[in-house]
Amino acid sequence: CLYNVDQFVGIPYAEPPVGKHRFAKPEPISKPFPNIIDATKVKNSCMQNAMAFPNPDSPLSEDCLVLNIWTTNTTALKPVMFWIYGGGLVTGSIFQELYNGSALATNDVVVVSVNYRLGPFGFLYGDREDAPGNVGFYDQLLGMKWVRENIHSFGGDRDRITIFGESSGSWSVSAHILSPLSKGMFQRAIMESGANMFNKDRDVVNKTEAISQAKAMAKGLKCNETEDWIQCLRRADAKELLKYGSPYALYPVFGTEFLPIRPH
Repeated sequence: CLYNVDQFVGIPYAEPPVGKHRFAKPEPISKPFPNIIDATKVKNSCMQNAMAFPNPDSPLSEDCLVLNIWTTNTTALKPVMFWIYGGGLVTGSIFQELYNGSALATNDVVVVSVNYRLGPFGFLYGDREDAPGNVGFYDQLLGMKWVRENIHSFGGDRDRITIFGESSGSWSVSAHILSPLSKGMFQRAIMESGANMFNKDRDVVNKTEAISQAKAMAKGLKCNETEDWIQCLRRADAKELLKYGSPYALYPVFGTEFLPIRPH
């Protein structure tokens, strides 16, 4: 890696959110991997519109919950900077070259970046435990928990974590500042352009609006009103879900476990 920095890419931090786990909260990895993880190779980016994602080196897949780490060889534990990418909560990836953390890691910090689910995969709200909405934020939170449990092995100090992000990554940071679930996971936060409580455009919705948007998507995918519409959406092809999901804005939802109060 450049700058004499050690780079570890594509480290899994959660079970793959596929099949029955689509739209559900991420689950921690339940058992050790049988083989050594190759942390030198780019892994999957989360599902999104391929036309808006200029990174042919990283395939798109729902199996995408991985993180990258950049660190220098040192015995003293360093502060950790935990990066959350922007892209309107519909596009982005830790494997985009502009998010390479090598240069930043030369400034006496350990840098971590986290993939999280986007669009309908990350923010569809089903008003039920297995589709609670805001699961892209839950992904980020589980990534933080992984860091707190493991970052000492990479020279990072779990008690000096700064979360930071740009655009919708900054919205995400503000959501973690507000969420009771994220309390104690980090010590500092940097919001680079945008926050859920200040944007003039709408960037959160209530549960009634969110369920209406999700059911409109289900109708577009010809889900029968008499069947379990969440299960119907789980069976849908991922690309079809993106195709029919694009007309319906899927925002973070307040009045929920993750965001119990409206940011304003």
